[in-house]
Amino acid sequence: MAHCVSSKSLGVLRKFNKSVIQAVCNSQWIMNNGIRSVVNTNVADSYVRGLHTGEVKCSVGKYAQNPKPDWNRAVSEAEKIVGYPTSFLSLRWLLSDEIANIALHLRQLVGSNHPLLKTAKSLIYNGRNNMQAWGLIVLLLSKAAGHLNANSLEEDKAAGVLHSQRALAEITEMIRTSHLVHKGLVNIRPGEYTGDARTLSDMMFGNKIALLGGDYLLGNSCVELAALRDYELVELMSSAVRDLAEGEFVGRRDSQNNPLPGPPLDGNAEESSSYAFSPSAEEEWVMRNVLSAGGLLGKSCRGALKLAGHVEEVQQQGFLFGKHLALAWQACFDLEPFTVGSGYSVGSSFNLTSAPVLFHLEQDSSLYDEIDKGLGSVEDVDYAKVHAIVSAGPGIARTRELQRTHSQKALEVLEGFKESDARTALANIIFAMGGL
Repeated sequence: MAHCVSSKSLGVLRKFNKSVIQAVCNSQWIMNNGIRSVVNTNVADSYVRGLHTGEVKCSVGKYAQNPKPDWNRAVSEAEKIVGYPTSFLSLRWLLSDEIANIALHLRQLVGSNHPLLKTAKSLIYNGRNNMQAWGLIVLLLSKAAGHLNANSLEEDKAAGVLHSQRALAEITEMIRTSHLVHKGLVNIRPGEYTGDARTLSDMMFGNKIALLGGDYLLGNSCVELAALRDYELVELMSSAVRDLAEGEFVGRRDSQNNPLPGPPLDGNAEESSSYAFSPSAEEEWVMRNVLSAGGLLGKSCRGALKLAGHVEEVQQQGFLFGKHLALAWQACFDLEPFTVGSGYSVGSSFNLTSAPVLFHLEQDSSLYDEIDKGLGSVEDVDYAKVHAIVSAGPGIARTRELQRTHSQKALEVLEGFKESDARTALANIIFAMGGL
């Protein structure tokens, strides 16, 4: 396969390597100039110790004199603790010949409107909401919990985790990435691009790349998972893949399978049950995001503790930590379009099933008049109008409270583990998301 890599493909990889090296150099510059995590460590540990004493409620409060951990610094220092190479993807498979060829073909889509390009961009950089840090979370929790009766050959002594746990972290990222790539497929309806052969060709070519690229990553994750030789772990992670698939069929959808909020309840039990939603906007949001995100991270954390030989109760705590962290992360992401300074451009599209929108609809069902224009395509919705209405409503405050609640629940789980640099790093990441 190596002979298939052209000089153009190698050029893409060299540019990528240069950007990675620059990021590492920037991180090293920060360390050399004395910006350490001592203050952040004290803040995080003090917070965790105070959760059940009543000294800490839903904000850092009395710790306000200390700066909150910076997101990039928190992730960078967490990577040093477990020896994880990057905060987004494993270089071992990102720089493989197969992915290099996919990246080469992906360049042919530049200039088209295929959503796979947006997916690729978000995988490389999406700020503090980069879900590709999930592997890092799995490894940090693995180190914080420790391992029992592990074979000395199985242990990565430098990082304090097991080789099988490191493999599971990569599997988690591959499954998540394959899911995101597959979501880049475009539904091409008969006669949609009549008279526009170039656009039709771009969409079909992009679909092929999305399908094959996602299948390659998912197939690799299955091979790596089988190599761990733990049928219970295979069953656990298979259920996480099932959750991801099920999440794509929940609730109303437009023609491109973009999600829309469930319809307002009018007393018709049959209609409401067809979407499996309760009257609570929060429960709808939780169900959607546990299926599409929380289940995978929670089950990966649970699986990592299982590999370490922990009992069922400890494994369940790992699942709860991953689930609540993923939900807090999603709430943070949902707030981005409504946060000053986030770079959001008024009129740009955003998730119509985000927490602020769902909470607003629960209080003001008149907004459905505008959102229901997206039943054919979400592009028909006036996002500027929806943004203005939601920004002036109660949804923003309730979403901040939602993020705060799940962040605190994740920190409460952390309190059950002994003090360590890994536990502190996890707490710093939660603080860096904001909301506390």
